[in-house]
Amino acid sequence: MSLEPREQTLQVLYQLDVLGGDEVPGDVELSAKARRLVEGVLEHRAEIDRTLESMARHWSVERMSTVDRAILRLGVYELRHCPDVPTAVVISEAVKLAKAYSTDKSGRFVNGVLAAVAKTERPDT
Repeated sequence: MSLEPREQTLQVLYQLDVLGGDEVPGDVELSAKARRLVEGVLEHRAEIDRTLESMARHWSVERMSTVDRAILRLGVYELRHCPDVPTAVVISEAVKLAKAYSTDKSGRFVNGVLAAVAKTERPDT
């Protein structure tokens, strides 16, 4: 079974976060879309983390679970840098990842944070 691009992206972002890396290892096979997403998140990680700090009430980025942090970074990146992906799709896909790979409460947390980000990043949608 092959993983969807967002799942591939989540796995790589999670691995890089745990290991402290900042570029995709050469031996990792990714679809073109997943590679673009990973590289985009990594390129903009500092600004994404500042956004998460300001939008996630009572949660510092460091305090978030590694999985939730990776999902949120991907979601913020897509909201900010992938205007061709509808807001509802970004949020829905992120919530789906959270429900599949994180805790029972993560879907709601991810939804709330990304909805807050979307209000500032994409106010017309």
